[in-house]
Amino acid sequence: MAEGHGNAKGATAHTEAEGGHKAPFPPFQKDTFASQLVSLLVAFVALYLIVSRIVLPKVGGVLEERRGKIDGDLAAAQKLKGESDDALKAYETELAQARARAQAIGAETREKLHAASEAERKTLEERLAVKLADAEKTIAATRETAMGNVRAIAAEAATAIVQRLTGIAPDGKALDSAVDASLKG
Repeated sequence: MAEGHGNAKGATAHTEAEGGHKAPFPPFQKDTFASQLVSLLVAFVALYLIVSRIVLPKVGGVLEERRGKIDGDLAAAQKLKGESDDALKAYETELAQARARAQAIGAETREKLHAASEAERKTLEERLAVKLADAEKTIAATRETAMGNVRAIAAEAATAIVQRLTGIAPDGKALDSAVDASLKG
């Protein structure tokens, strides 16, 4: 009788190998357990030696190199921060000196005004106004110069820090807004 796919009577699917009994899974065989244990031990020792002698020193070297680079970048950032702090202190000092000069000029002129007659007083007041305007212009110019220097140093420091830490140059608009916010605060 020819066997067909659909309607053969008495045909059953055969999934077992001929002979009736299958051999157990090799790692669970009692006969090979000791040799497998020795092979595993040899493989583990070899893997341990490869990792401890070759891989870990390379990884440790890379980590030390990165740590050194980060420490160097942080030192450079600290140096730039110190420079910007020094520039800010210089600006504040110049501003205080300019204000003191303006106040001294004002006090001197007021003293002269009190001692002078009405005609001289008007002339002196005009000169005082001019000197005060000049002093305010000097203060404004000093402030602009100093703030320009502080802003430029801060922008340069921030760019250097971000670029060294991330390896990517920061966006100019984001950098400008961060520096402006930092200088206002």
